[in-house]
Amino acid sequence: MTLREQTEQRERETLSSRACLAEQTRGRARPEEPCGVRTCFQVDTDRIVYCKSFRRLKHKRQVFLQPEGDHYRTRMTHTLEVSRIARTIARGLALNEDLTEAIALGHDLGHTPFGHAGERLLNSIVPGGFAHFRQSLRVVERLEKEGAGLNLTWEVRNGIERHTGGEDAATLEGQVVRLADKIAYIHHDMDDAIRAGILSEDDIPITIRVVLGDTCRERLNTLIHDIVEQSRGTEYVRQSAEIAEGMRMLRELMFANVYRNPEAKKEEEKAKKMLISLYTYYQEHPEQMSREYRGLIGCGQDKTQVVCDYIAGMTDQYSMHKYEELFVPKAWAVY
Repeated sequence: MTLREQTEQRERETLSSRACLAEQTRGRARPEEPCGVRTCFQVDTDRIVYCKSFRRLKHKRQVFLQPEGDHYRTRMTHTLEVSRIARTIARGLALNEDLTEAIALGHDLGHTPFGHAGERLLNSIVPGGFAHFRQSLRVVERLEKEGAGLNLTWEVRNGIERHTGGEDAATLEGQVVRLADKIAYIHHDMDDAIRAGILSEDDIPITIRVVLGDTCRERLNTLIHDIVEQSRGTEYVRQSAEIAEGMRMLRELMFANVYRNPEAKKEEEKAKKMLISLYTYYQEHPEQMSREYRGLIGCGQDKTQVVCDYIAGMTDQYSMHKYEELFVPKAWAVY
């Protein structure tokens, strides 16, 4: 037996009957010879981690635009926290951790610069709208590897596409990532807000603290344990009614005090105007985009879609650099 086959055998022997086994995958859009060492889901994890879109996540901020300080979350650290939470839940439910990890690491590859502000802006100006979960799927299917995509398994692509809104993922592993994403951003955004002085623990109503806990750590522990306890032996990944309500109240508190906070969001309008200028410029001058995106147009892909791809793929710093390069007058050096 190859090492991969030994791993697949362990999956059959140790995982829940509700888990998605690697040997049961629906496969890839383009068939490939299997790896002798790694299962198909382990291969997908590596392909995501080594792709350029994943590396760019470290320069895309989560909530606070250009915060002063090294400890605020980025889209990369958010992704890693989702992965850890999701794997813990998957392990507790005897689900496939490798599939869970691949979905978690790929779920936000299509996120824009400047977080959800960038996403809302592109959704308002791009024909047909824009959503980061659809863009994440487009990244792995059409944009990476010079337009060839990563050729991931069906289960990973399904989990990425359905990690937020709409239908549940077809696998329990995908459903785990969907909940882990919500838990992660509520937890770490509150931690960042407390660090920034926008919130304090005293601002959290006692009704929430009684249910979920008095600290970020306690609340995270409560949310994870509840999912594991409530989902054992069931056909769905779920929360108890009490904990789900507590998380809903905590999310409402975050929207009221952080996500819509003028202090946290005061630079968003500038970011939006900057992205509109870039989008308009590249619609008129697509030849000024980087080589790989020009190549997509050369292969027959729609120009407007490719310009959207280019903007969405930018990091915060790169978009500001390009804006300065294109629109900010430079000093005329006279020698």
